[in-house]
Amino acid sequence: MKKLMTFFLCAAMTLSFAACSKEDASAQGSSDKIYVGTEAGFAPYEYMSGDQVVGVDMDIAQAIADAVGKELVIKNMDFDGALNAVQQGQVDFVAAAVSVDEERQKVMDFSHNYVDSSDVVVVNANADTVKTNEDIADKVIGVQQGNIADIWVTDNYPDAEVKRYTKFVQAAEDLKNNKIDAIVMDLYPAQELVAANPELKILDEENPLFVDQYAIAVKKGNQELLDKINEVIDGLIADGKIEEFTANHANAK
Repeated sequence: MKKLMTFFLCAAMTLSFAACSKEDASAQGSSDKIYVGTEAGFAPYEYMSGDQVVGVDMDIAQAIADAVGKELVIKNMDFDGALNAVQQGQVDFVAAAVSVDEERQKVMDFSHNYVDSSDVVVVNANADTVKTNEDIADKVIGVQQGNIADIWVTDNYPDAEVKRYTKFVQAAEDLKNNKIDAIVMDLYPAQELVAANPELKILDEENPLFVDQYAIAVKKGNQELLDKINEVIDGLIADGKIEEFTANHANAK
């Protein structure tokens, strides 16, 4: 009986390992599909349109898939989860308005930058606790967990209380209810958030808190895919397609 149980256990483990190996292989580009990780709550870069994930980054992802001759499969997950997934080979690349910093470069490789972004301060239009960007230095600040704003605010405002969210809609509700004093986020998603929540406003669009750049993330050492992605991005930029994608999705929301 023990031998029989051992046999079935070994067989189950073998099948499990085989399934995992197959999944990893497909996520590393050896199948007819290519997998992108994203977080569809950051319009116009990635957002839901009906049951479809769309946005600037998804247009770029589709161009990458077309260039390598594979079917694009979109994996929608939390931002931190997407970054972990590419490191573990569960997706081939991440297109989610990813900022590049030294810590991330230790565990992932990044494409050429394709968008310059401005991060701004969003406040409750009916509150007066924050009147200038500098006023948030000792306030309760909402950020997306793992986002560059999370890192920047934590590094630059040691006296602030940083509250981390997986979705900006959650942060917006807390801001409207005065549970936090401000949200720091990219200008374009901030404009979408304010349009959907008239109780909120962007404090100073003309003077962003800081400026950043976005890139595509791949698993460390995946140079073949990275070279192809850079080729695609360089071509899209040269042809004015990134600006076209941005205009299309900014107008669509």
